[in-house]
Amino acid sequence: MAKQTDDATTKYVLSEQEMPTRWYNIAADLKTPPPPVMHPGTGQPIGPQDLAPLFPMEIIKQEVSQERWIEIPDEVRDILRLWRPSPLYRARRLEKALDTPARIYYKYEGVSPAGSHKPNTAVAQAYYNKQEGVTRIATETGAGQWGSALAMACQFFGLQCKVYMVKVSYQQKPYRRVMMETWGAQVVPSPSPDTQAGKKMLEQDPNSPGSLGIAISEAVEDAAMREDTKYSLGSVLNHVLTHQSIIGLEAKKQLEKADDEADIVIGCAGGGSNFAGLSFPFVADKLTSNKQTRIIAVEPTACPSLTKGKYVYDFGDTVGMTPLVKMHTLGHTFIPAPLHAGGLRYHGMAPMVCKLYDEKYIEAVAVPQLATFEAAIRFARSEGIIPAPESAHAIRVAIDEALRCKQAGRGETILFNLSGHGAFDLGAYEAYLAGTLQDYEYPAEKVEEALRDLPQIQG
Repeated sequence: MAKQTDDATTKYVLSEQEMPTRWYNIAADLKTPPPPVMHPGTGQPIGPQDLAPLFPMEIIKQEVSQERWIEIPDEVRDILRLWRPSPLYRARRLEKALDTPARIYYKYEGVSPAGSHKPNTAVAQAYYNKQEGVTRIATETGAGQWGSALAMACQFFGLQCKVYMVKVSYQQKPYRRVMMETWGAQVVPSPSPDTQAGKKMLEQDPNSPGSLGIAISEAVEDAAMREDTKYSLGSVLNHVLTHQSIIGLEAKKQLEKADDEADIVIGCAGGGSNFAGLSFPFVADKLTSNKQTRIIAVEPTACPSLTKGKYVYDFGDTVGMTPLVKMHTLGHTFIPAPLHAGGLRYHGMAPMVCKLYDEKYIEAVAVPQLATFEAAIRFARSEGIIPAPESAHAIRVAIDEALRCKQAGRGETILFNLSGHGAFDLGAYEAYLAGTLQDYEYPAEKVEEALRDLPQIQG
């Protein structure tokens, strides 16, 4: 159990000089190698040449790297200093409201200009593309946090940016689109008529709400068809999780300042980037020194890839243009319900997160939308920050764990990632407060149908 701290500090901060100079790559500490990424046509593991049309070579090297530490370029750190190191808060008011002996901390990533953790990797990816002479990047976005982060990063490095935004989020969150356009990006609702993948989906369903899988298909096609364009992804892949590790590395230093250590580490999980960013430096302790820290990934009950999906090879996109990765998946043709946590509407999960879950280094839990917003309101009214709907999933479980501690009379230390603010999600809060927000059930029959479409490469 963690130490009890008696000081009254609310905010634990690091100086810019204390910001990490290296990213942590968890691949170096795995007990067994991760399943290879497979070519859907040949059924063989892919090589760098297969990824070269989509990514710059330095990104490809990081994707397959076995090095524990990867240096953060000075040019990237110079930009990260705009908001990093981000603060670690002790949620004293929430603790009091819950009347719990638990100590609750949250790492707040909403202090970035884009309002979320996403710029941590967007800046790095834009930098590596610029270094290799790329002039344009295509990407997808769900709730808009990734799209806005990449739009900002591309502006810093003088790159054009095309964003395929999931249609339901494009409609629900117009100000996210305006953010992207303010930073110079071109934004279209997905599925769109701009690509063959988009046209195909619109022919099947002209009123399709879209999904991250469809938007990925469009962005990948865009990049593959143009010499001046590469593709950029905001989650799922190993290099993205590595870039996000700066969150957990800072949090460990800040807990040391608090003379405390985490018993429970919690993050919401859609594709896996903010969850991995906070948790992987703590998972490292479990892998290398057998620490017993509980690490919990939280997903929506309407899109429960870890808790209800199959651990098999599947496409990362809907149309089937990407390589095959082994992950917990609901099936690449599964279209999630239009819940407001757009960043969690993904049919799969980061393969590295899935491997750790399969090997029981981490836990996973799914929570419904209404209970999630109840927790978000409780947090906002005690701590003052209105959280993004995605982050509210982590808050829900943090509150549940704190109440468990109260019932058991145990003063455990809980750490969660507040991965972004909800200032652009007030439409969802309005619906919740008006009593019109609804829960979405786990669509078992739709998942069963989608899983019948899995590619044949398995094992």
